[in-house]
Amino acid sequence: MLNKIAVIGGGNIGGVLVQEIVKRRLAREVALVDVKEPDLAKGKCLDIAEGTPVIHSDIRVRGSKQYDVIEGAELVINTAGVPRTVRPDGTIPSREELLTTNLKITDFVSNGIKKFCPGATVISIANPLDAIVYRLFMNLNPPREKLVGMAGVLDSSRYRYFVAEEAGVSVENVEALVLGGHGDSMVPVRSCCRIAGMPVEKFISPEKLEAIENRTRKAGGEVVNLLGTGSAFVSPAWSALEMAEAIIFDKKKIMAASALLKGEYGVDGLFIGVPVVLGRNGVEKVIEVDLTDSEKERFNKSVEAVRKTANEVIERTK
Repeated sequence: MLNKIAVIGGGNIGGVLVQEIVKRRLAREVALVDVKEPDLAKGKCLDIAEGTPVIHSDIRVRGSKQYDVIEGAELVINTAGVPRTVRPDGTIPSREELLTTNLKITDFVSNGIKKFCPGATVISIANPLDAIVYRLFMNLNPPREKLVGMAGVLDSSRYRYFVAEEAGVSVENVEALVLGGHGDSMVPVRSCCRIAGMPVEKFISPEKLEAIENRTRKAGGEVVNLLGTGSAFVSPAWSALEMAEAIIFDKKKIMAASALLKGEYGVDGLFIGVPVVLGRNGVEKVIEVDLTDSEKERFNKSVEAVRKTANEVIERTK
């Protein structure tokens, strides 16, 4: 248990995060900040606090429009940003199209973290994921182990679910890994996909696996289309909590996350989705996976897509 966890952004993801942190007793105090009127953060926190006697959880919950509420937090989970939502013409903005608005929000978030909890470990969820994490890094300049993006856990979870559904087995039997950027260029790694330790091809045909992998790349948009307004919120929150628990309880758990690469995979200075070891110190190790030639090719293309977005971030700071 930590002394204090801060959640930035009181939307759907932020609400699930606060509620789950309280229910799981991950910190003695949870702080939620959101600048929305009249006082979204305070309202959500009061609602959750009034239910703590029912779930027997003596966790303090505080919400505010002011960033001083996050002072002293050891762990920050950033959800602040405009979500993907269906336009009137039925199209969905890409994560990259959200960049302009969400960069401005991220600069505001960075100022709050820098002022009130500069030593905190930060998990960021806001989209476009890799670009926003990159902007946070530019603004905060933390040690690389202290800043990580939630992407691969969610993408891998979606891959696992689709595989389990097709194979007719428990999701607990499926291991899967998705690398690269958090977008349409992501790379579901078939060579790392196992069902009860056996190759996934033993259970599912190559044609169906191709369809599953394509669905995984588009999974976020599928949820947006079905919801009609807003984007996925429960699965991203649970994925971030999976990462948070690995850090809080020093699990040394291997999971895919957007981490700053320093030469691994031939990449330097970009946040890319790769397997990492998460523990008390945050990103404690980056693991390099042996990819097939075709997987390497797709991974390199995904890296270039992330690089293009990162370059846009740099250009917008000039």
